[in-house]
Amino acid sequence: MKRNGLTIALTTIAMLGLAGCGTKSGERAVSGAGLGAGAGAVIGALTGVSVLNGALLGAAVGGAAGLISDPNKVNLGKPAWE
Repeated sequence: MKRNGLTIALTTIAMLGLAGCGTKSGERAVSGAGLGAGAGAVIGALTGVSVLNGALLGAAVGGAAGLISDPNKVNLGKPAWE
């Protein structure tokens, strides 16, 4: 059980850090939602919560983190699609 908690914590930190990708708030919200959905699905599968519920929650958290992040404070470079 201790290992699942560590996995969840590390995945959440990585997801929130990657939510800052992009230069516009819309780009960061979309990339954050995508990354959050993937991380949430994995966390849901590891913890016994449904994968769909984990993905939905992860998308919401990642999208919000990307939307409210300031590109001047969190800038990981140019998005891959540009």
